Amino acid sequence: MPETVQEASEPATTEVAGDGSEGNAERSPGSTEELLVQEGDIAGDYLERLLDILDYDGDIDLDVEASRAVVSIDGGEDLEKLVGPRGNVLESLQELTRLAVQQETGTRSRLMLDIAGWRADRREELKDLGTATAQKVLSSGERVRLQPMTPFERKVVHDAVAAVAGVHSESEGEDPRRRVVVFPQ
Repeated sequence: MPETVQEASEPATTEVAGDGSEGNAERSPGSTEELLVQEGDIAGDYLERLLDILDYDGDIDLDVEASRAVVSIDGGEDLEKLVGPRGNVLESLQELTRLAVQQETGTRSRLMLDIAGWRADRREELKDLGTATAQKVLSSGERVRLQPMTPFERKVVHDAVAAVAGVHSESEGEDPRRRVVVFPQ
């Protein structure tokens, strides 16, 4: 068996990538970027089969952003049904897609799914909410508790609040009732 281990480790190469990851000296042919592209491909195939079953039209776009595979479905008229109220169906489909990727790769996926641009639009709304809430807390000096949100929503709000000097935010509560609270400093 030691020969097999030796053979498996021989293809590993040391590269200096020009993508800002120079600190990662050891790189194998299965680099993080390649693994994320593979996750996106698996997710795209899974979602394409789902759209075929539902007889929905949609264009699937695969990308890698912030060390995460991102899959978007756009272009179909029935796609809003796959978003659901407050993105509930979208969140469920994202979790199912992550499980499909995990089943094939053996590792947990952090894949992000967007349908009909809903998540992108929601991100902008939440940035505005976070900034406006931070400004309100600055002017009043009182903390503000927001409505319960998903982890994605809370992260966007926390990032928006962090960009405003003089305030900070924390999450409180347990899912699904977990919320952001913004405090003056």
